[in-house]
Amino acid sequence: VQLQASGGGLVQPGASLRLSCVVSGRTFTSYPMGWFRQAPGKEREFVATINWSGDSTYYTDPVKGRFTISRDNAKKTVYLQMNSLKPDDTDVYYCAQRGEHYSGLATHPSDYAYWGQGTLVTVSS
Repeated sequence: VQLQASGGGLVQPGASLRLSCVVSGRTFTSYPMGWFRQAPGKEREFVATINWSGDSTYYTDPVKGRFTISRDNAKKTVYLQMNSLKPDDTDVYYCAQRGEHYSGLATHPSDYAYWGQGTLVTVSS
């Protein structure tokens, strides 16, 4: 199973980025997906999650109204649209897939079975 995340980069405060994560080697459609982020020396923290069908999402409070998670099951891809970026959003962002079919939304890293390699987002003027 491989999760390939991309789309990170260096942007100024207020800018937008869209992260993508392509899943290969495993069924995509029936599993919830999540995005997490982690700064050096800190624990990995939850950002957003989406259910298997794409009609239910949940976000951590600091990103509500600015970030949007979505998925394209035909392309086996999950996205994280990030708008109005702030310096505090600077982190390595990881995508993750839950291990159980049709499982619910989850916010803890231990609830996810497979992880991408991470993509760095830097927000700085």
